[in-house]
Amino acid sequence: MRYLTDRKRAVGMGASKTGTEHHWSMQVSSIALIFLVPFFVFTFGPHLGGSYEEIVAYYSRPWPALIAALTFGVGMMHFRNGCRMALEDYVHGLTGRLLVILVDCLSYLIAASAIFALIRIAL
Repeated sequence: MRYLTDRKRAVGMGASKTGTEHHWSMQVSSIALIFLVPFFVFTFGPHLGGSYEEIVAYYSRPWPALIAALTFGVGMMHFRNGCRMALEDYVHGLTGRLLVILVDCLSYLIAASAIFALIRIAL
């Protein structure tokens, strides 16, 4: 006769691996985006139809360049975490692992190219 409690039978059977860390990361990045996206819209929006020289002069100032870089970086981090969680939950096996790697590479590539373009414009 085995004397196992319900808790002992349940230990190791759940999905409590990194769920809290993922949830916390998504909450922090979404709160950061709540503030960054309006700042980005208000700094980028008025100069949307401007000439190349006006845009280069505007983004050579540190404040608009910093807002744009933070928005791109945090936005891509949020995209990567969200897609990764969805893929880990719904796609299993080798296909899931390959798609997670693809999403990670894609998000880092987009973030790096956006920040590189911003640095090229700012300098």
